Amino acid sequence: MSGSSFDLFRLPDEYEELRATVRALAENKIAPYAADVDERSRFPTEAYDALRAADFHAPHIGEEYGGAGADALATCIVIEEVARACAATSLIPGVNKLGTMPLVLAASDEVKQRYLPPVARGEAMFSYGLSEREAGSDTAGMRTRAVADGDGWVLTGQKSWITNAGVSRYYTVMAVTDPDGPRGRNVTAFVVEDGDEGFTVGEPERKLGIKGSPTRELLFDGVRLGDDRRVGDVGDGLKIALRTLDHTRVTIGAQAVGIAQGALDHALAYVKERRQFGRAIAEFQGIQFMLADMAMTLAAARQMVYAAAAKSERDDADLSFFGAAAKCFASDVAMQITTDAVQLLGGAGYVRDYPLERMMRDAKITQIYEGTNQVQRVVMARHLLRA
Repeated sequence: MSGSSFDLFRLPDEYEELRATVRALAENKIAPYAADVDERSRFPTEAYDALRAADFHAPHIGEEYGGAGADALATCIVIEEVARACAATSLIPGVNKLGTMPLVLAASDEVKQRYLPPVARGEAMFSYGLSEREAGSDTAGMRTRAVADGDGWVLTGQKSWITNAGVSRYYTVMAVTDPDGPRGRNVTAFVVEDGDEGFTVGEPERKLGIKGSPTRELLFDGVRLGDDRRVGDVGDGLKIALRTLDHTRVTIGAQAVGIAQGALDHALAYVKERRQFGRAIAEFQGIQFMLADMAMTLAAARQMVYAAAAKSERDDADLSFFGAAAKCFASDVAMQITTDAVQLLGGAGYVRDYPLERMMRDAKITQIYEGTNQVQRVVMARHLLRA
């Protein structure tokens, strides 16, 4: 067999160069503020400015709209390396992709030309409004309504758990446009702007982790939208929403891998320095077994995320399975690795002088948002049963 076949398992040099660039930026301009961002539950302004200056805030947006035109794998590497330093900051490129992906997949060129360039230039952020208080996993059960009115629509209702709400300028919002229509085929997607009359956001949620990324409700009280705010065809909103998640669950996997890598790095440094019974604790076999398991599962998670990213770029037919699998496996791995990292540091892992307790808290949400890991297993099973 040709030796070139082994290149399938090695990233091209440009991806590793990208990783080195993002890692240097994250270590120098993001990591120094991560603890303060978490402690004060404040938006990571310094990190956002650094990401915009380097064009890493929304790297997925195509060059035709003024973006960097990064493919799915490159975008995952950006998110992974930022998450290694600060999980909350990694939601800037992550949620910009989540919010704009419905437009990339289904919007008219007019809508794309209006909204994608400001995000590419770093002038605006874009969030995603799908979940509601009583419609989380059951997205088709949403109650937000958009009623046709002349040549436009009137939007009423609310959305819950919206990442970066209040700092984003634009929001992709799903609403029922035909209450009597077939369930799941009666939803339409719209763009809502932060200045629209009748649109407000709730108070920030008080969260366990990712405290630097604000999470709020979106509230719509008779918001009037022109039909030029519609994304895709009437009735296609839920289909667009689920296609979006197929692509963006991969980025949650990348975020989880980054958090886990950061935790492993800190744990390795600590066990080499911490001494007990006259030697570094890294020399004890029990510690080595933990480290080996952490590194092994992390390597597997990273490869699964990268494979899913390649499928996202090609829009493969089995993307729904691999996107769900990558998100589910990587987030479970991140939770286990961060928990083990806290354990390796002992009492030091439990205090805020070290970043491990923050990473453990941040990792938890990756098992929950963009579909709980129980829902991911349902998605995978349905794909298998249909195949």
